[in-house]
Amino acid sequence: MTYTANTDYWALLGIPPGSDLSLLKSAFRKEARRWHPDLNGNDQHAEERFKLVNEAYAVLSDPRKRAAWESTFLRETSSYDPFESGFPEFKDYVDHMFDIEYEQPNDYSQNVVNEETKYDDPSFQWPTTSEPPPPPPIQATQDLESLVELTPEQGLYGTNVELELDDGTIVEVNTPPLAGDGWRLRIAGVAPGGRDHFLQLRIRTDSGLRIDGLRVLYKLEIFPPDAVLGCAVDVPTLNGQVTLQVPPKSSSGRLLRLRGRGLEYDGTRGDQFVEIVVVVPADLGDAEGALYRRLQELALDPESI
Repeated sequence: MTYTANTDYWALLGIPPGSDLSLLKSAFRKEARRWHPDLNGNDQHAEERFKLVNEAYAVLSDPRKRAAWESTFLRETSSYDPFESGFPEFKDYVDHMFDIEYEQPNDYSQNVVNEETKYDDPSFQWPTTSEPPPPPPIQATQDLESLVELTPEQGLYGTNVELELDDGTIVEVNTPPLAGDGWRLRIAGVAPGGRDHFLQLRIRTDSGLRIDGLRVLYKLEIFPPDAVLGCAVDVPTLNGQVTLQVPPKSSSGRLLRLRGRGLEYDGTRGDQFVEIVVVVPADLGDAEGALYRRLQELALDPESI
C-alpha cells in the first residue's frame, strides 16, 4: 500500500497518536460526515480531504498497515528542519520552502547601471523580465464510473469490492464504513491515460429503503386527500412493516421520524425518516375532476361557498 507522503493521520483525525479503536472510530465518523462530498457541493478540497480521512482510518485501524505507515511517515518527515537551531535568514527560509537555488554573479558591480549616463546612451535598454509560459490548456476528459450495489450490512461495516476495468485490470477497493446510497468513491489514476475511476455506491432494499450511514430513508407517496386530511399507512422498515400516522395538512417534502428504526453501529442506533411525496392520480374520473375544479374555485374566491 502506498501512503500519502508527510500526512499525519492522527492529526488529520484530530486525535492523539496511539488513541484506542473507540476514539478512532468516533473521530472517523465525525470527519467523514464533515468532509463528505455530498455535503460540500463541488468543493474539490472537501473531496480530497474526505479521501484522506478514509485513508487514515483504513491505515490506523489495521495494526500491520499502521506499523508500515509509521515507519514510512517517520522516515519521510525526519528531513532537515530549518528551525532546529533558531529562525534562519529569510533567503535560507525561502530556499528550503520552495527549493530555490540562487546564482550570484561573480562581480556585483557589473550589474550596476551608471545613473548619470544611462539616459544619454542611445544603446541603453531597460532590463526586461520574461514572463513564464502560459499553462497548458485543460483537456476535458470523461470520468469513468461503475455502479456497485451493497447490502445495508456491507454499507454499514465496509466491504472489499473487486472491480474489473475495461482493459482487464483488476482493482480491489475497500469501501468505508457508514457509507450511504449515492456516495462516489474515487480511485485515482487507475483508468487508461492516468484518469480516475469512480465507484457509485447503491445501498437500497427491495422495498425501497435507502441507507445513509445509520439513517434509513424512505419516500412515501400519498394522494392529495390523504395529505390534506391525514391518514394511517403501512411503511416498510429493516425489521418489517409498521403503521405510520400521517398528520393532516402534510405537504411534499415533510419528514416523519421513526425513532430507532435505523442501523446500529458501535452502540449507536439511527432513525428512519419517511419523506412525504404528494402525487396526483394519472386517471381522474369526471366526478373527481369536478371536485378538484370546485376546490380551485374556492381557493381563488373563498366567499363563493
